[in-house]
Amino acid sequence: MNVGIIGGGTMGSGIAQVAATAGCKVKLYDTNQAALDKARTALEKILLRLIEKGRIDSEEKNRIQSNISYVDSLKALGDSNLTIEAIIENLDIKQKVFSELESYVADDCIIASNTSSLSIASIAASLQKPERCVGIHFFNPAPLMKLVEVIPAVQTSEVVLEKSIQTIKDWKKVVAIAKDTPGFIVNRVARPFYGEALRIYEEGIADFATIDWSLKTIGGFKMGPFELMDFIGNDVNYTVTETVFTAFYFDSRYKPAFTQKRFAEAGYLGRKSGKGYYDYAEGAIKPVPTEDKALAQKIFNRVIIMLINEAADALFLNIASAEDIDTAMTKGVNYPKGLLAWADDIGIDLCVEALDRLYDEYHEDRYRCSPLLRKMNREHKIFFN
Repeated sequence: MNVGIIGGGTMGSGIAQVAATAGCKVKLYDTNQAALDKARTALEKILLRLIEKGRIDSEEKNRIQSNISYVDSLKALGDSNLTIEAIIENLDIKQKVFSELESYVADDCIIASNTSSLSIASIAASLQKPERCVGIHFFNPAPLMKLVEVIPAVQTSEVVLEKSIQTIKDWKKVVAIAKDTPGFIVNRVARPFYGEALRIYEEGIADFATIDWSLKTIGGFKMGPFELMDFIGNDVNYTVTETVFTAFYFDSRYKPAFTQKRFAEAGYLGRKSGKGYYDYAEGAIKPVPTEDKALAQKIFNRVIIMLINEAADALFLNIASAEDIDTAMTKGVNYPKGLLAWADDIGIDLCVEALDRLYDEYHEDRYRCSPLLRKMNREHKIFFN
């Protein structure tokens, strides 16, 4: 298979590595020659590290590298069977690129976008043959993260969807199929992990370190929400939240926090700027959490209930299947357990009671219980048998 990748940044080069490793002939396109040179150098370093770790040998390294060529002309992707765009999250720019690309590729070439939150239908609308367009959303770093969300637009043909799913499976990735709605599965369902943690901080219940310690200690999360926001970048995480909030017609469940906005405005972006919720300067003293188990349990309960509610609502609105929702959260953001399975463990009745207590306390729509959870509680059902 001939694969064209548009965008030589971290994501684009990562997808190129995945496809090349699977035996595809890949052309990585970028208008910036420096970006292509950087991608080539980065791949060399990655593959050398894999040799050092015993994951591949030098013959495999050479095979992967020989499968990738670097081009600065979009026309060079004309022989592609599949193209995946991984450029800036700007709808106008994506539409312009897709419109030009379509004039070069064959009628049966699949044109895919790696967007994390933009409408696939809007991107597809820029094409003469919109039925060939589909969302194929990798997670960073693409070679390591198992999950890929595949998102059909309303225009996407069944043949294109089936071919896309099979291709990603052939690349040894786990597929979760999502409806074309803001944030798809992961970036929608994960919002309360950040949003509710920020709300808990803003209410003065606990500081950053204590909230992170609580989620890791009680919940088994590998990183706390503030550590993770610093890792992702406060600017990036805030933009995703704002995009989802706007796209959902300002539903209060996705309302951004002023704390994160101010940190982003101050340039406290996290690890990449040297300071975020934590100070990453050399010699900086790491804050000590308040190791109060009762407080930790209270914090964990509030965050996990909000996550479960969001996952249940995604199922209620047919965003994805229960299996794909839980797979997406465990394989896409490394949650220790699927949220719907977690709801079964906690008890649907306890989830509903907790949400109702929050709503009674705040009278804010963000705490409304999903109709699905309420119905399941009434009928004494669980998500998985």
